Amino acid sequence: MPTRLNMTALAAVLAVAATPVAAANVKITPLGSHDGEFCRYDRAMILEDPDGTRLLYDAGRTVAGPEDPRLGKIDAILVSHMHGDHVGDRHIPAVGAGTCAQPDMSVKVPAITNTVNIARTKNAKIVTGSEMPRFFAAKLKTLGGNPKDSQLVRFGASRKIGGVTLTTVPAAHSNGVNAAFIGGSLGDALKAAGLTAYAGPPTGYVATFSNGLAVYLSGDTGITAEQDMVVRRHYQAKLVVMNIGDTFTTGPNEAAYVINDLVRPNAVIASHANQVSTKGGKVVAGTRLDTFMKAAKVPVHVPLSGRTMEFDGTGKCVAG
Repeated sequence: MPTRLNMTALAAVLAVAATPVAAANVKITPLGSHDGEFCRYDRAMILEDPDGTRLLYDAGRTVAGPEDPRLGKIDAILVSHMHGDHVGDRHIPAVGAGTCAQPDMSVKVPAITNTVNIARTKNAKIVTGSEMPRFFAAKLKTLGGNPKDSQLVRFGASRKIGGVTLTTVPAAHSNGVNAAFIGGSLGDALKAAGLTAYAGPPTGYVATFSNGLAVYLSGDTGITAEQDMVVRRHYQAKLVVMNIGDTFTTGPNEAAYVINDLVRPNAVIASHANQVSTKGGKVVAGTRLDTFMKAAKVPVHVPLSGRTMEFDGTGKCVAG
């Protein structure tokens, strides 16, 4: 016959088993230029593992430097490629500066980059693929940081940051390093010749969290075979952050094809629309976001700045 002690122990076990699912969710918070909106230059997102590991993806121009109060603890920064709107050649002085269509990005940091400045201040790793780690290592050293905090993960390999396993996947885009990032006589020569330096191919990422959720971060890309062969078949991504900006990346219909026919996730977060996509937090009719939402066959979540979404291990949005 169960004793009072046994019943107490059983109740404790059941209580643990009944802990709210939220404790095992991945939290994703967009960091755009204007609170509650999806604006023209919005790319940055924080992805937080259930164990508290926090990743900053493509800090770009809408994170107001390392002192941005929205950042909190950052364990690692992911950079898909070296273009200024992703690595951060300049940034807003504060959330809400300027307009949603034309944010005030008057703080210029080309010689340092917003990414490196944040990483150095937060003692965060910078995890990138191709030839980018050497660039970031040199910048960290210039600021008095540890160049070993710039870490490599190439296609087919993985690196663990806290509870998150990271890998890079191919992206169809360009990855030139602007002469302003380089400076000196080499930078001047490149600028005069109208050239950029080479930093290897651009990448996307697959981040697999401790609750089992695999998230594909597309970076700037077109349609690739790897979105089917690697992202879906091998990593089995159930949530996608997909660029829809057109001209420079997949347009809304092409992005919908990637989602519907190639990756086939359970949900997608739109990104990189290159235009004002919401007003008062509501989708603007006729925008790329609107087109994408109508074409995609899975739930499309709008990355409203500062609004945290929570996803379970299947990619279902359960909060936010």
